[in-house]
Amino acid sequence: MSKTAKRINIQGIVDGQRKSTQKLLQEVYDYLKQDYTEFDIHASGQHDIGGPLWSEKNLPLKFNVTNPGQRVGCMGMKGTQIVVEGSAPADAGWLNAGAEIIIKGDCGDTAAHCAASGKIYVGGRVGTRSGALMKHDPKFPAPEFWTLKNTGSFSFEFIGGGIAVVCGWECENSDSVLGLRSCVGMVGGTIYVRGNIKNISDEVFILELDENDKEFLSDGLKDFLEKIDKPQLYKKLSEFGKWKKILAKTFEEREAKSFVPMKDFRQNFWVKNGIFGDLIEEDYYVAEFVEKGDLRLKYPEWRNAFYSPPCEYNCPIYIPTQKRIALLREGKIAEALSLVLDYSPFPASVCGQVCPNLCVDECSRKHVDIPVKTAALGLLSKDIKVKPPEKEIKKKIAIIGAGVAGLTAAWHLRKAGYQVYVFEQDKVIGGKLKQVIPHDRLDGKILELELKRIENIGVNFKTGVKIDKKLFKTLEEDYVAIITTVGAHLPVVIPFEGHERLIKGLDFLKAVNAGQKPKIGNKVVVIGAGNAAIDVITGAYKLGAKEVTAIDIQKPSAFDKEIKHAQKLGAKILWPCFTEKISEKGVHLKDGRIISADTVIISVGDRSDVSFLGSEYLDDKGIVKVNEYFQAEANHKIFCAGDVLNLGLFANAIGDGRKVAINVDKMLSGKKLDKFEKTPMIPQDRIKKEYYSPIHPQNVMAMDTEGETERCLSCGVCRDCEFCMEICPEFAISRVSHDDGTFEYVSDSQKCIGCGICAGVCPCGIWTMISTS
Repeated sequence: MSKTAKRINIQGIVDGQRKSTQKLLQEVYDYLKQDYTEFDIHASGQHDIGGPLWSEKNLPLKFNVTNPGQRVGCMGMKGTQIVVEGSAPADAGWLNAGAEIIIKGDCGDTAAHCAASGKIYVGGRVGTRSGALMKHDPKFPAPEFWTLKNTGSFSFEFIGGGIAVVCGWECENSDSVLGLRSCVGMVGGTIYVRGNIKNISDEVFILELDENDKEFLSDGLKDFLEKIDKPQLYKKLSEFGKWKKILAKTFEEREAKSFVPMKDFRQNFWVKNGIFGDLIEEDYYVAEFVEKGDLRLKYPEWRNAFYSPPCEYNCPIYIPTQKRIALLREGKIAEALSLVLDYSPFPASVCGQVCPNLCVDECSRKHVDIPVKTAALGLLSKDIKVKPPEKEIKKKIAIIGAGVAGLTAAWHLRKAGYQVYVFEQDKVIGGKLKQVIPHDRLDGKILELELKRIENIGVNFKTGVKIDKKLFKTLEEDYVAIITTVGAHLPVVIPFEGHERLIKGLDFLKAVNAGQKPKIGNKVVVIGAGNAAIDVITGAYKLGAKEVTAIDIQKPSAFDKEIKHAQKLGAKILWPCFTEKISEKGVHLKDGRIISADTVIISVGDRSDVSFLGSEYLDDKGIVKVNEYFQAEANHKIFCAGDVLNLGLFANAIGDGRKVAINVDKMLSGKKLDKFEKTPMIPQDRIKKEYYSPIHPQNVMAMDTEGETERCLSCGVCRDCEFCMEICPEFAISRVSHDDGTFEYVSDSQKCIGCGICAGVCPCGIWTMISTS
């Protein structure tokens, strides 16, 4: 505060009579009009001292307060400082909008409630529901709420943003420095905690601090302790091994997705056009005359590839399986097997083995017999050789992480001619595909072939390199673009009592895959029932477990074939089960049951370590902020793909890696970046399945992969059958060949009568009748 600031002393009790809050606040308003900016207020429980106030001359305001009532600093504005000598009652800092509030003693209930900006420092403990409903508008600095000791129960309910720090000083014997049922409904923000935590919401994760967290606390603690007159505590409180970070789970991590089966939808929901609405597409308009040219009511268009086939639409990599099969049908074997490498460097390892093949979920062939065998198609490409690029581009691109996302981006950029350098923390490349997937699901020899194919085109690998902030800054200076594809290798642990007894699923799988034999008991419980958890079950049985039980809070998210495999081994999968605590007896559920266990392994998700990025790159959940082009909002030469953005399938990571590579090339070429919007999937009623005879599934499985050329329905892509040309009653349709080997079918408007027979017989749904009205 300036030496020239006008200062006034205001008493809450005069001549033995307590002033009303209204009268005391009115005095403050009057003195503000006289340009007083510093107030010494000796209150007697008057409330709402310190806000919302501002100087007409935009001067900073300071309030030195003793014995305040409720809501001190309520709606405090930027430029206001409030210092309370001693303690304060409930609602201190309620709806704080930018003020700095320093309370040198304890604080009552609901401190920092709904705070939206500014800083609140409390030199003692705070009461129940403190920090609830804190929020952050990105246009303004995030609110900060610092507490030296502990909070009461129900703290940080429904917090949506901001930063809270609970130091736990002199609370070493407390069961929980956050009280009971903390963080219920938390959807955003970051909470740093030192001390014991118990009975916290299931909707959050407790994580170890990364370097960005330590840097924030190191700087912030100094300022906080100075403000509350306790700088001598810094050495003890800066032992960051005793701190944890609490983040909210994302919507995807806390919600199970449920889809209505197509059969149920059709029977119970879809009534369009009555009971025959799914058989024909017609507006029932009756023409009076048969006409040609512009007088037709409708005319046909050859809309080849206008729609996406179900396989391509559902594939995260957008692999055009129907084009591969069309090339095989034409006898262009080498071209067909090489086509997939324009999309993925792992057709045999991922598409052929570990992928659940989302492409076949809606395969039109399943309405005839069983879907096309896309996995077998992927395996056909394992031995395809690719030459290094003929044209070299001298620009250097750095990729952080040699998992499938990073390797895919490296593959596409190197094929384009760029000088690509991949930095990997581990000694080998391949990420989780190499380190985690069990050998009975992935042939290691095939994976090595595909990894070697990437190396052979000239991608440079630097293994055993951990990226820190210093090295990242060097990369920014030396490379024209950086792609961050750090895999999720930090297992998430849910903070229930006894969680220190847990074995982390990711660490377990890595050890098993490396040929080690982690020690486990006869009875194993796996917390989680996703695909990774199923791999843990398989590994446990391999190591000699006699009884394995997986539990989850929702319907297991693992794919059906994975669940059936686990059950065939003898595993039990139970849900919904809510874990209360872990003890030497096993897993205690909230309904009172105990599942006996010698070993408990948790497999509920993992996170990426992006501590080499500055805080300006991250949102309040520690996830990199990117735009629709996969660029970091903080620096558009930085791109992100894979687990660092969203946990998903290997196919999702490959798809992201390809998209990022395309956009990096576009950026460096001065072209507009791509949002990769899909064309709509072809409606099933456009495909004429009546042309195809069903084959018994056993016979299908016995067929050679090449036999799929006759089974594929070529949805939305012309298979050049000439049906339309042969059946047109007016001979209006002709086939036109082009010099580049492509073709098209055209309709002569002067012959066509708009009868629609071409659209009616087209097996692939290409011809479309367009209304002239």
